[in-house]
Amino acid sequence: MNNRETLPATLYQDDHLLVINKPPGLLSIPDGYDPDLPHLQTVLEPAFGRLWIVHRLDKDTSGTLVLARDADTHRLLNEIFRNREIQKTYHGLVSPVPKWQTQTVETPLQVNADRKHRTHAVPTGGKPARSAFKVLKRFPEAALLEIKIKTGITHQIRAHLRSLELALLGDTLYQAGLVPPWVNADRVMLHARELAFRHPIRDENMAFAAPYPDDFRETYTRLRFTRGPDTWL
Repeated sequence: MNNRETLPATLYQDDHLLVINKPPGLLSIPDGYDPDLPHLQTVLEPAFGRLWIVHRLDKDTSGTLVLARDADTHRLLNEIFRNREIQKTYHGLVSPVPKWQTQTVETPLQVNADRKHRTHAVPTGGKPARSAFKVLKRFPEAALLEIKIKTGITHQIRAHLRSLELALLGDTLYQAGLVPPWVNADRVMLHARELAFRHPIRDENMAFAAPYPDDFRETYTRLRFTRGPDTWL
């Protein structure tokens, strides 16, 4: 995302909701140090009118994101998220290759646990969190994971992966101490693939899926044709 004129792809809209496929590089909320940087409202409101932020994705994270188009919907969506009545599914490219097929992590998390503001999995005293991981594809150098979460703690997925000695490709913050992958990426390879919830006004089940952005597809393709370190010599 490099200018204010490029609109994220719209997955759904009505009088109450706007669901988009957020591109990597676009902020969900204003930057605390540089408020002039483009973010969701500055990019979308010229086209859609006033919008209310319901949840966030990290700047590097792409994918499905819902915004409210009126104050009542905003309040009701906040309740849905607060009560965890929403299904969030992410896809991530991780290294090294997990030895398991599925894994659920329920270790509590402590936010801003060190000088680099990382979230750490801790045995006691942290915030309750649950992340369910499933291997979708295995490659010689990495794997494609499906990740389901109910909670939305800062860096939850990245911290729980690190507790399993894994890291997302491109995630230099949480890769420290792990063997660097042969295939890397320019940003954290995490994509909010699906979002499902009941429409707060019409009381209907809604489900949305966001296609991968180009850089995620390119990295995925590179992994498919990587046979190991020898191919990079």
